[in-house]
Formats: sequence, C-alpha cells, structure tokens
Amino acid sequence: MAIKTTNKNTTPKKTRKVTASRKVSSPSASRKVQRKTVHKKKKLAKKWEVPMWLYYIIMGIVGVLFVAIFYYSFIRPYAYRWKPCYGLKGYGVCMPAGYKVHGIDISHYQGDIDWEKLSQTRQSQFPIRFIYMKATEGGDFSDKNFTANFDSARVHGFIRGAYHFYNPKTDAIRQADFFINSVKLEPGDLPPVLDIEKKAKDMNRLRADLKLWLQLVEKHYGVKPIIYASYKFKTNYLNDSVFNSYPYWIAHYYVDSVRYQGDWNFWQHHDAGTLPGIDEQVDLNIFNGSLQQLDSLCIKE
Repeated sequence: MAIKTTNKNTTPKKTRKVTASRKVSSPSASRKVQRKTVHKKKKLAKKWEVPMWLYYIIMGIVGVLFVAIFYYSFIRPYAYRWKPCYGLKGYGVCMPAGYKVHGIDISHYQGDIDWEKLSQTRQSQFPIRFIYMKATEGGDFSDKNFTANFDSARVHGFIRGAYHFYNPKTDAIRQADFFINSVKLEPGDLPPVLDIEKKAKDMNRLRADLKLWLQLVEKHYGVKPIIYASYKFKTNYLNDSVFNSYPYWIAHYYVDSVRYQGDWNFWQHHDAGTLPGIDEQVDLNIFNGSLQQLDSLCIKE
C-alpha cells in the first residue's frame, strides 16, 4: 500500500526567495541610513560653523571687555597705591602733604592693641594725635573692644572719640538711644560720629531718619555730631543745607587731595596703614586744621 507524504515546509518558493532577499539586503540598507544621518549632521554643523575671522573678532571683543572690567574693578580704584610718592612716606603709605594733625580709627577688627607701642607714634614724623573707636552698630551691636580701647586711649594721652555705624533697617530713635546708653563722653573727647555707608530703598526716609539721629545725639551731648560718609555718598545723598551744617569727615582713598567742594573737617585718606602695636592694617586720617583747632572741636566742661 503506498503512503502519501506531506511537505512540512508549506511556504511557497517565491515567498521564501523574497524573505531570503530581505535578509541579505538589510545590512546594506542600515548602512545607507547611517550614511544619510552622518551626512545630515555634517551639513547641519557646516551650516552653523562660525567663520574663523568672525571667531577671532568675537574673542577679541570678549578679551577687551574682560580687561576693561578687571581694570575698573580691581586696578583703577587702587591705582594710587602704585603711583610714585613725591611726598613723604609714613605708616607704609604716601602721606598727604600740608597737614600736621594725624589720627586713626579702630574697631575690634584691629584686635588687641599694644598701647605702649602705639604711644611711640607721637614722637614720629607723623605723630598720631587722635583716635576714633567704633562703639555701636544698629540697635543692638556693641563693639567688643570699645570699652578697653576707649579707656586705654585716654590713659595713653590720645584725643579720643566714638562712632556709631548706622543701619538703615533699624529705627533711628532706637539707634540713637543705644549709642547714648553705650557711650559716656567726657570733656576733652571728640564729638560723636554718625557713620553712614549703606543706602536704603527709600532714600528720603533715610535722610529723615539720619536727621532725627543727629538731633537726638546733639541734644544729649550738647555738641554737633560729625557725619562720616564717602565722597560719593555725601555728594549724592546728603548734600543739603541741613547735613552741611554738621562737621564732615570724608572717606576718600588713594587720591592726592580732597575733591569735595564743601567744608570738611576730617579726611580718611588710606585704609592700609601699618602702625606699631597694631597687627592689622588701620585707617589713616588727618584733621583739616591745627592741633588747637582740634581741641576747640572737643566737648567742653
């Protein structure tokens, strides 16, 4: 009896050939797609490629801007330090010519002071006659070295004074009361100083508050307080008849002379003085007058 066999592979021959053909051509198609992708990327990169001449121009502009910003930020403000000194040097800096009464101002930043060594400066070419000390800041900060410095200055024969660092965010009456309760000035001491360096969002309100502080402090001590402010701050924000009626202590560093056109009494001319008995650098000041005129400015009996 004959047995009928069935072909297990039922796929038509034509279909098998097509499938085989696809299997063979697949790697080639993939390479074509890859080549097209790479070509497109190269084309896109070429489209956005910066020409060399433009690249050098851009880099030159960036370099000039960097140098200009660096100069005006870090070199120009301190250029006076590298100027030749045609006058006399003292305490590590070129001293202003024509002034005889010199002084310093200190705070806890100067650390503990050897007052015996500092006293020797009175026999130097530029004798230190007066010292202002930071007493208070805002409504609740007392300089930790104030009491010791204030007492030592009197013991060692310096004309002494105290200053308050004003905080525009704190109530003016609170700040005035805080200074008054912290500082007892005696006959022979310099007038109290209002140190104002920070601006406020509302400058009109700040000016009114500063006037209130000055009035309260003047009423208590019986002497007009001194306003300490930078040259720019004074001319831009405090240049009116009321503020001009108070003695002015100008902060203006690394210049040959004071450029302020109004009256001024003290000039803080350097912030990098080196003095015996003080480890840290110190602010240097001069009084615009004679020693007798400085004495006449002090608190009376």
